[in-house]
Amino acid sequence: YKSDLLPHKLQNKRAHINQQIIKQMRMRAGAENLLKATSNNKVREQVVLELSYVNSDLQLLMEQLEGLNSSVDVYQNVQEMSSIPLIPLGLKETKDVDFSVALKDLILEHYSEDGSNFQAEIDDLMDLRQACRTPSRNPSGVDLLASYFSQLSFLEPRFFSPTRQIAIFFTWYDSFTGVPVCQQNISLEKASMLFNMAALYSQIGTRADRQTQAGLEDAIAAFQKSAGVLHYLKETFTHTPSYDMSPAMLSMLIRLMLAQAQECMFEQITLPGIRNEFFSLLKIAQEAAKVGETYSEVHQSMIQTPIKNNVPFFWTTISELKTNHYNSLAHYFVSTALLDHQLAPSDDEDKQEKALSQLYDTMPEGRSPLDILKDKEERRRIGKAHLQRSIMGHEEAIRIHSRCRHLQKLDILSEILQAGLKRSLTKFEQNDKEDEFTDYMLAPDIISKTEKKAEMEIPAATKVKVKDLFQQLGPLSVFSAKQRWSAPRTIRLRLQDRDLGFTLKGDAPVQIQSLDPLCPAAAEGLKEGDYLVAVGDTECKWLGVSDVMKLLKGADEEGVNIRVVSMLDSSSQPMPTKSATYGGLPKTYSMICLAHDEDDKNPKSRKVAKKPSFLSWGLKNKQKSGSTLSLPNADYNGPWNRPCPTYPSSCNESALY
Repeated sequence: YKSDLLPHKLQNKRAHINQQIIKQMRMRAGAENLLKATSNNKVREQVVLELSYVNSDLQLLMEQLEGLNSSVDVYQNVQEMSSIPLIPLGLKETKDVDFSVALKDLILEHYSEDGSNFQAEIDDLMDLRQACRTPSRNPSGVDLLASYFSQLSFLEPRFFSPTRQIAIFFTWYDSFTGVPVCQQNISLEKASMLFNMAALYSQIGTRADRQTQAGLEDAIAAFQKSAGVLHYLKETFTHTPSYDMSPAMLSMLIRLMLAQAQECMFEQITLPGIRNEFFSLLKIAQEAAKVGETYSEVHQSMIQTPIKNNVPFFWTTISELKTNHYNSLAHYFVSTALLDHQLAPSDDEDKQEKALSQLYDTMPEGRSPLDILKDKEERRRIGKAHLQRSIMGHEEAIRIHSRCRHLQKLDILSEILQAGLKRSLTKFEQNDKEDEFTDYMLAPDIISKTEKKAEMEIPAATKVKVKDLFQQLGPLSVFSAKQRWSAPRTIRLRLQDRDLGFTLKGDAPVQIQSLDPLCPAAAEGLKEGDYLVAVGDTECKWLGVSDVMKLLKGADEEGVNIRVVSMLDSSSQPMPTKSATYGGLPKTYSMICLAHDEDDKNPKSRKVAKKPSFLSWGLKNKQKSGSTLSLPNADYNGPWNRPCPTYPSSCNESALY
């Protein structure tokens, strides 16, 4: 790889451009507000002039970001450059998140546990998230993202309640425009992690060695998994505020990944070589037509509003180019089958007739397939018509190639297109007669057909089994954020004639039932339905009835202390104060910035305890193999480095594109 295009350096460049976009957008928002507020014509003229400069700077930054998104050779090895380049998705960028203070406060308030006892687990969580910002482009990187995504599935019910929000802000940048989205909703974090998982699969696919069967298999699997993850994201998270994860954009990206998988399948068929035989040529023609058809669908979805305003011009151009290129190949192979092969007495006449009839929706000029096969001049005329369409398609692909400066940098692509055009022209000249003045017919479209269609594959990585970092708080089915608990109560339990005065039920944790209201434990405050969380110094949130009974029966004559908690009625929980950042009201970036300003005034609240170890529960080695160099912290203390208003002026979350 070129040293200035290594993955972690590319992400550093993206992060820097994102910060510059934020700065310009803040300046633009301020200028627009001033323009609305002032009635002084001289001031208005000056503001309009400044706005034109800001918009120009924003356009340049967007073009730079598009250039990074178009750096396909970053993820391709040298051998692969003999093939037409593929399109990888870029990873979404994010800011650091401080879980420490908010989680420790919530653990103390909600679970009545000392939050400092969980500092090691919080550090592991933050280390895992930091590693996910720069995953390696291989299966280890996918496993790393999947591990964090699975941890979020534990974290959400444990700490995030629909009736109360905690002071944890997730900031993610749009992969295409660089526009930031900042929310306290953990769903944004989960959706962004899935998007990055799909992006990583696409990068693995583009890096595969497409000159070998094994490499093509890897590429096909990677693109199908990328499409599967994007489909899972689309079906699971339906109201994402970032436009790169909107349903329309995700539908387009799914089509793109499947089209690239179909293209690799075509390359897999043609890798051993194409036999110059009638049936083989027709088969390859229909396979090429299938690739052209899938890219045509991709291109049509890319040019729809508002997608066309957000995807890189490079993407739109190369999808249109591939549509023309593969359709031209299809017409070339059909022409070769008709021009180079004649129906011989030893040939299977019925089989050839059936193959030709399945090539078109309607036969050329109403002729029957058998008539065309038997008539040498008719075969030559139709074959030349297909060559004409092949030549026109190749010329159009070359013209499209010249429109995009990013494509012009790919010399191998220009060579492939020129070779295709030259091959068709040579074939046409070989079958053209100088004295022939017959009007040429228009060759009909070729029906696309494939033996193996690219399909979405939801990888098992979306459901990786990991250990809950905060399992010490108890079983998640009981000890979750949606439940409310009393503070733990200590009760002295004394056995009377080996009688506890109650029975136990449930798995883990066990509950008190059939409580004798006259027993000593009831007198000390034990209640029916209480959960028993500790016996003496032994935590028993994860112990069943038999294990807890052993602990209780083992008490001496003086008895043993037990700790219990009572579940409170969730409906009696006070509703949070309605504000800009709490209570489910729409949030704007200026409101989020106010919250961040408060954090800046109290830097102690943002202090994070550092811990040298990483993921003591077993992911230390995986992190080393799954992450590249970490990004530097772009969260400097400048006034422009906070979330800012996006292009729309509405405060509706759905408008934060």
